Amino acid sequence: MDCCGKIPTIQENWKNKILQLGNTAKDWFKKKPESNYLKHARRELIAVGYDLNQKEENPDKWIVEDLFELLKVFSKQDHSGMSAPCCVAMFKKLALFEPLCPLTGDYFEWNKIDNDTWQNIRCGHVFKGADGKAYDTDGKIFREPDGCCYTSSDSYVFIKFPYVPKREYIDVPKHVDN
Repeated sequence: MDCCGKIPTIQENWKNKILQLGNTAKDWFKKKPESNYLKHARRELIAVGYDLNQKEENPDKWIVEDLFELLKVFSKQDHSGMSAPCCVAMFKKLALFEPLCPLTGDYFEWNKIDNDTWQNIRCGHVFKGADGKAYDTDGKIFREPDGCCYTSSDSYVFIKFPYVPKREYIDVPKHVDN
C-alpha cells in the first residue's frame, strides 16, 4: 500500500519496477529479436517482483534462468495455437510425474517397496496394501487460509481402476503446532 492506503495495481507495480531498473530493463527489449514467450516472461516476472538482474546465486535466480531456458526451447519448436496448449499440458503432467492416461492397476504398474506395500510406478502417490486395496495418498489436500497446503494420513482416498488421479482441496482453519 502507498501512504494513502491505495493498493497498487499489477500495472503500477510493473511500471514502477521498469522505472527502477531504468535502461537495463529497456535494453532487454532492444536486444536481438526475442520470442514473444521470452518477452512475456520478462514482463510477468517483473510484475510479480522478480529481480531479473539478480547476481547472487539463490533459488529465485535459478527459477528465472530455468524458465527462460525452457521457454527458449519451446519457442524454437514453432507450435501452433492448437499444439502449444496440448504440449504444455502434457509437459506439465510429465514434469510432475503424473500419468497421461488412466492408471490400469495391472501388475506391471506396481513396484514392491516392502512386504505389505506396493507403489504405482506411473503415479508415485498411488499405493496398494497386502489386501490389494489401492489408495491415493494425495487424494485430499488440506489448505489453510494463507494458502499453505499439507497432506496427512487423512489425505488417503481408496480408489478403483481405471483411475485418473485427482485431488480434492479442503479448506481448513490455520494449523497450529503445539
